[in-house]
Order: sequence, then structure tokens, then C-alpha cells
Amino acid sequence: MTKTTSFISVILAATTFFSVCSFADETDVSKRYPFFALCMDTHDAKHRTIEQQNEMLRELGFDGVAHLWLNDLEKRVASARKNHLKVAQVYFEVKLSANPPFDPQLAEKIACLKGEGTQLALLISGGKPSDMSLDDKAVEVIDQIERIAEPLGVKIVLYPHVHNWCETTADCVRLAKRFPDHKIGVMFNLCHWAAVDKSENLESVLATAQPYLSTVTINGTDTPEEIQAKKGNWLQPLDSGTFDITAFLQLLKKTGYRGPIGLQCYGISGDAKVHLEKSMKKWRSLDESTME
Repeated sequence: MTKTTSFISVILAATTFFSVCSFADETDVSKRYPFFALCMDTHDAKHRTIEQQNEMLRELGFDGVAHLWLNDLEKRVASARKNHLKVAQVYFEVKLSANPPFDPQLAEKIACLKGEGTQLALLISGGKPSDMSLDDKAVEVIDQIERIAEPLGVKIVLYPHVHNWCETTADCVRLAKRFPDHKIGVMFNLCHWAAVDKSENLESVLATAQPYLSTVTINGTDTPEEIQAKKGNWLQPLDSGTFDITAFLQLLKKTGYRGPIGLQCYGISGDAKVHLEKSMKKWRSLDESTME
């Protein structure tokens, strides 16, 4: 083997590694799953700027950050780079009943994501939840978006959101199966699952999603039965709630999932730093006892 060939082999190996474990270095990945925060800004009493949010996440030890919608996306990307954070995901609305069904400036607005390895998470509305008669239209729209995203190295993942047309993890899987080579990914969102499903179904839901599973988001929550009976809270800091998050993560690991995990913070009021610190402390305890 020549020196040139050897050098190319090393570069290719490194590229493959970082494409799979793109949030953190090898040492970090060997200890835990990449961990990012999402929606930590929506109800923050301190109204932090993007730069202040990213500085806070870096100081608390997060690997990455997610961005809600497309406004100020360039600022988010530049600030994340400065703070050594991965822009894990960008959330994007699709409305099947609208014309056009998504922002026609999408290509222009996500150009800054080229080479970042970011996921574009689609929240799809515009129909009754889980109405399969709209599947063909949804597949057509998803394909249009994927064609825009793919040259940038941006992967499309489907976000199950309560009351949306794409409401459940099963909806996401059904759509992802329509595309070859697993090029469309699926998310599992703990809070949205708890709002519509039953505890007894969790293992089968994760098993079915596993071949397409690209991101999992977690948070403190009460059980699905409590939430659906309006006796529980579906969105809390990670150290709160009656739902057994340790058992969930053990089950997730059992499925073979090794991708990023996001901390869902939407709707949690007060100073974001306070609840993020509590959640990070819980995460690190789980990291040591559960995830290795």
C-alpha cells in the first residue's frame, strides 16, 4: 500500500465515523449518545438571544441544539459553530391542504446547512390525524423536500405530533416505507407518544420504528394513562414525572438504537437554565447507569 493510498483510507474511515457519530468525538460517543436540546427558547423567562442560548447549552454540556422553523437559521448555524455545538435538527412545517404545501423559499433558507449533517424534521398537518387517503400526496411532497435537502447533506425525518395529520410514530413509519434505501427517517417523540398511545404498546412501537429511527426525544412526563385521563403532565424536566425514563432508555438501547437523543423543553416555563440544569443532571446519572 502506497502512502497516498494509506492516507486516503484514513480519510475515508474518518469521514464514515463522523457521518455516523457527528455530534461528538470518539471518546464522547463511547460513553453516551449525542444529547441535544430542543425548544428550550420558546418559554424561557429570560428571553435569551440565539447566542446566549448556545452559550448556555455549551456551558451545561449539551452536544447540540435544534432550531424551530427557518427564521434566523443562519444566525443559529454560525453561533452553534462558534460554541462547538451541532445543529442537530431544524423543524419545518408542511401543510397538505395548502398551496404550496411548504415554504417555497426552503432551498434558499437551508443553504446554510450544507455540510452540517443536520436533520430537517417535518411536522405534517392539513388533514385528519392518520388519514391514509392523503398518503400519496404526502409522499409526493416529502419527495420534493428530500430532493432539495439531499444535495446539502440534510436528512429528512418525520416528526409525529399530536393532532397533526402525521400524528403517530406508526404514521411516520408507514410513510418512510414508501421510500427506498431508508432515505427518509423517523422520529420517536416521548411526549407525543404519551399523548396518544398506551404504555403496553411502547416496546412494539420502538421495534417497528427501529429500522427507520433517526432521532429520539425525551423529557420528564407522566404515564400515557395519566395524561390521557387529564391527570398528568406530558412535558416536564427530565427528573420529574411518573413515567420511568430509566426503563425507557434501557428498552431503547435493547432495540439497538445508537443515534442522537434530544431533550424536549417546549412549554416548560421559568428560567430555561434552571430546568436545563436539572435535566442535564438527570441525564448524566442515566448516562452512567443506563446508557453505557
